[in-house]
Amino acid sequence: MSNEGPVLQLALDFANLSQALRVAHESVAGGTQWLEAGTPLIKSEGLESVRALRRDFPDHTIVADMKIMDAGRVEVEIAAQAGADVVVVLGAAADSTIEECIEAGQRYDARIMVDLAEVADPPVRARRAQELGAAIIGVHCPIDVQMRGEDPLQALRQVVDAVDIPVAVAGGLNSETVPLAVQAGAQIVIVGGAINKAPDATEATRTILQAMRSGEAIATDLYKRGGPEQLREVFSKCTAANVSDAMHRKGWLPGINSVVPGSKAVGPALTVWTYPGDWAKPVEAIDQAPPGSVLVIDVRGEGPAVWGEEASKSCLQREIAGVVINGALRDSAEIRELGFPAFAKLVAPAAGDPKGMGMIGVPLKIGETAVRPGDWVIADDDGVVVVPAERAVEVANRALAVVERESREKAEIDAGSTLGKVVELERWEQQRTDGSNSPKE
Repeated sequence: MSNEGPVLQLALDFANLSQALRVAHESVAGGTQWLEAGTPLIKSEGLESVRALRRDFPDHTIVADMKIMDAGRVEVEIAAQAGADVVVVLGAAADSTIEECIEAGQRYDARIMVDLAEVADPPVRARRAQELGAAIIGVHCPIDVQMRGEDPLQALRQVVDAVDIPVAVAGGLNSETVPLAVQAGAQIVIVGGAINKAPDATEATRTILQAMRSGEAIATDLYKRGGPEQLREVFSKCTAANVSDAMHRKGWLPGINSVVPGSKAVGPALTVWTYPGDWAKPVEAIDQAPPGSVLVIDVRGEGPAVWGEEASKSCLQREIAGVVINGALRDSAEIRELGFPAFAKLVAPAAGDPKGMGMIGVPLKIGETAVRPGDWVIADDDGVVVVPAERAVEVANRALAVVERESREKAEIDAGSTLGKVVELERWEQQRTDGSNSPKE
């Protein structure tokens, strides 16, 4: 451990070694003490990633996050031979596997960190790992769990109280939360995205170290995750394209586009089904919609118009976030002047009559996407995406992670690279069994 206080460990969770090394050099310039070859990097590039880190940073502690679950002796030996000072085994592994890791580590002068990710009783497992001879305990909230709003600090203090060896903590930490980790007793603070995705990894590292050493949080807009109460805030930071990426390109409402360029609608849906031209239920829904909601109106993608200027004015009075119409609207110039976020499949001059043939608050299906009351709608110049209510927290956090990743990529492009070079695109084209990368016929 450092004599200056807790250690900052950078988790290099990249698929490409070139990207990992660029960030590592920037971060070391900012003061990072330990460098971790993250599991994605090891799986993608093999132990060459550890060798490269040892070669470029001979005086730094190199961690191999092998996440060992079996064959402990062999995996520790090859990681240590590649240059790792610390090798990670999962706490969920059998005692015999952990013992094999520790014995192999002793032969090669490598310390063993036991990662408690998703173990049933972290303090109990931590004590047992210490008894077996572990050098470090890792309290880890996995990224897929972070996306659901969980926090690694919940178990940290309990584990610190349970053992007498150093405790590391990982799981979405940033300049606002690292002081809390230190206060809870972490001696090794593992940071990934808040440095890896920063446009300037050197400055990001300095900021995090300042927060760790001063004990005072430093505010950040990114690199943090929200819960149900922060959904609107988080989705508002993301584009419809970001959300689509987070949902594996699902949730899109095809053919529905913005009528008011530059506007954005974010909010839970109130659904309306009506016949083409029948604008009774869409207008009645305005008075039923909670402030901040988005009206989603299904008119089978047909005209005449079921919406116009006066309905838009009414929504502004009611503080409704926007309207999405699988059908037609009119008065588009007036709606643009109002600045009301309106999205529609068609613009038409003719309106129908208010016959009242429809329903409010019913499930819809537009294209391949289901839309239910309470599902979240994110709409902007790229189109409209709908997120199921039960997945909203996870998807919002994943979308924000997309924003963060792209901010780093954009910075590298601005520095003179190209997208294909940054992500090494040709390496990752999907290969067919015949060795080609042509699409299947």
